[in-house]
Amino acid sequence: MKNLTLMVHADVEQALADVLRGLKFLPGFSFTRVEGHGAQDARDPMLSARDRVVGYTPHVRVDMVLEDKNLEQVLQTLRATDCGVVGKGVYWISEVQGHGRL
Repeated sequence: MKNLTLMVHADVEQALADVLRGLKFLPGFSFTRVEGHGAQDARDPMLSARDRVVGYTPHVRVDMVLEDKNLEQVLQTLRATDCGVVGKGVYWISEVQGHGRL
């Protein structure tokens, strides 16, 4: 199993949620609101005028635990749909050591 983590600009949250809800094999996902702090470059397409003024960028972190076989399909779907993540996000993949319910 894998944990796919996305960090995307907050303005694509609703469109991204709609796409993820449409993936029948995806049992669920979590959104966490975060602030992106760091050196800002005026050429960064993720920075709005507001971001440049306040000094941070509002992001949404998305975590989803996936079967290995479904990982590439999620990434392909995100790249192919018009949900706004292309050019506005990054992702990383982690191995899941175990999972369950408490």
